[in-house]
Amino acid sequence: MKKLKVTAVFDIGKTNKKFFLFDKNFKEVYREYTRFEEIEDEDGYPTENLAALQNWLKDLFHRILEAEEYNVKAINFSTYGASFVHLDENGQVLTPLYNYLKDIDEAFVDDFYKKYGPEIELSTKTGSPKSGMLNSGLQLYWLKHKQPEVYKKIKYSLHLPQYLSYVFTGIPLSEYTSIGCHTALWDYEKKDYHQWVYAEEINKILPPLVSTETSINMNYNGKRIKIGVGIHDSSSALIPYIRGSKKPFVLVSTGTWSVSLNPYSKSLLTEQEMQEDCINYMRINGKAVKSSKLLLGNEYKHQVTFLSEYFKVPYEQHVSVKFDYDTYQKLESDFTPCFQWKYLSNKNAPKETVLTHTTYEAAYHQLMIELTHLQVKNIEAAKGGDESIKRLFLDGGFSDNDVFIKLLSHYLRDMKLRSTSSSLGSALGAAIVISDSKLNSKFLKENYALKKHVPFIIT
Repeated sequence: MKKLKVTAVFDIGKTNKKFFLFDKNFKEVYREYTRFEEIEDEDGYPTENLAALQNWLKDLFHRILEAEEYNVKAINFSTYGASFVHLDENGQVLTPLYNYLKDIDEAFVDDFYKKYGPEIELSTKTGSPKSGMLNSGLQLYWLKHKQPEVYKKIKYSLHLPQYLSYVFTGIPLSEYTSIGCHTALWDYEKKDYHQWVYAEEINKILPPLVSTETSINMNYNGKRIKIGVGIHDSSSALIPYIRGSKKPFVLVSTGTWSVSLNPYSKSLLTEQEMQEDCINYMRINGKAVKSSKLLLGNEYKHQVTFLSEYFKVPYEQHVSVKFDYDTYQKLESDFTPCFQWKYLSNKNAPKETVLTHTTYEAAYHQLMIELTHLQVKNIEAAKGGDESIKRLFLDGGFSDNDVFIKLLSHYLRDMKLRSTSSSLGSALGAAIVISDSKLNSKFLKENYALKKHVPFIIT
């Protein structure tokens, strides 16, 4: 039997760990998912079980290499960002993979900006508003000054996508989309590390910086394989759309985070945009991607849990709720916010959640109206007033939410909304970026099963 030539991709999210095989036309031919229980760092904060992840990567890949059906020609890695793995001179991992939601002492962060700011200037140049550990450069600064004995042992610090590549190649590298995504490391004006990185000599523990399209041809377990250097998942999710769409667009990638991505940004972030939670990601060509983010998935799970307990219905009930125009109209006719948020800004929210709804379905519509209003603001912030952008793509978990989609299409009537339930986004981008293939104009339609959404008729 002739083996099918494939590209393998590990797509690592904070919750789901995924593995895909794609054929030469980027059609998915195999997938496998797993999850791991989080472990705790030295402060008791939950974090990735790096050892379990590494074992799964190796065991699964070795099994696929031995499979009779497939001939693996290339492998790449797409993972969440803002996460460093620190290696000693023997290539051993020195610390836990610190969670980017872990708190960091505000006074310590303020001292950093006093030393290397002003804050607004540093933030605009790096496309990285002050976000604590989400600015992965601050993780390095924190380690250097709070754990100096550990820091002294660091030979290399690798962002997570590049660490996964290192697991297979043994070659430490840095890569642009990981370095450029809200890290506070990269100066978009100079197109180089920011001055503070050199002042602190942090550049000495960052391996050589290479293009995202770099791959290493090597003999792995007796087989000649092209191994990619990894890519930040949000930047990766953009690639199929950029190469498959001829017109400007905003992509909303939903999951734990909902990230609105505008790859057509032409200027540094403004102070106003940063107040609207805008940050920079980076395209594989080094250009800035104006982005705005919401912890939409986390908030949604929290509030749906609350609603199931409040109305004494199964948690899964939210999956079956369909958009109801009459319910929507009643709520909109005298609309008042009801929800106090756990993970989102409460600037315009009530001090506590107060529900007056008599049914679960009505309260759920209320929740989705409030969340969609926030999502619309998020999209408009990323769009940045660019009226040439008339297309809106949405992928990830919320693309299957009928209420969310109907509301989004209604509130953004001047944009053409297309959605896909495809979970391939970032994995497919990682496969494409290490190939020499060009995408044809039908690629999105054929590979993503895009759904067209028309705003509902107002009566």
